[in-house]
Amino acid sequence: MIIEDVGRAQDALGEMLRDSQSAVAFTGAGLSTECGIPDFRSPDSAWKRHAPLPHAEFLASPQARALAWRRKFAMDDLYAGAQPGRGHRALARLMETGAVEAVITQNIDGLHQAAGGAPERIIELHGNGSYATCLSCGLRHELADIRPRFEASGDAPECACGGAVKSATIAFGQAMPEEHLRRARRATLACDLFIAIGSSLVVYPAAAFPAAAKDNGSALVIVNREPTPLDAMADLVLRGDIGAILEPFAA
Repeated sequence: MIIEDVGRAQDALGEMLRDSQSAVAFTGAGLSTECGIPDFRSPDSAWKRHAPLPHAEFLASPQARALAWRRKFAMDDLYAGAQPGRGHRALARLMETGAVEAVITQNIDGLHQAAGGAPERIIELHGNGSYATCLSCGLRHELADIRPRFEASGDAPECACGGAVKSATIAFGQAMPEEHLRRARRATLACDLFIAIGSSLVVYPAAAFPAAAKDNGSALVIVNREPTPLDAMADLVLRGDIGAILEPFAA
């Protein structure tokens, strides 16, 4: 069933949440667009002007890594004031009340945590852009420490161990974190309601989770502005403004 009326969409989602014993949310870029962070695929997306380097290019040379960091900080400046939207606040509240067990996200903006979502229940499949890590030893590095040194020297940051330091996001061609994938799979297979929100459901392996939940007997709800490839298998498709649909659940 496809519902485009906001009120009916809210009622239908509320009923499914009340009937669920173990719901999981899966979020994509569409959840954050109302916060001023455009989808990567949007025609006017700043991601196209400051495209992240593929992982192999990042590793190839110090000069490539310096370019990657220049683009990273340019993007950070554009979205420095982004705050959680209605959907983030709704999911944080649903986690707080126990209506949603976990949030699996493709997003790297950290807005789920900023909205008050419990960090241990947020599974970031594509990493987090608010800090960096050493690719050799795994040590965490804070951007507030990296940026002044980078802007003064222009040199890509290195760890004390000599390893390259990279934003803690998953670049094209970089392996996704196995532990996060395992946690996401466990949550997916344990739920009886899987709610995919703001995702085009075309980026794999992340987009495989909604289908896996459905195949395992879970109900599948898709909340998105545009059609997705999985709409036909969903029990319910809520099509429209994501923030408006989720807003009442923040109360």
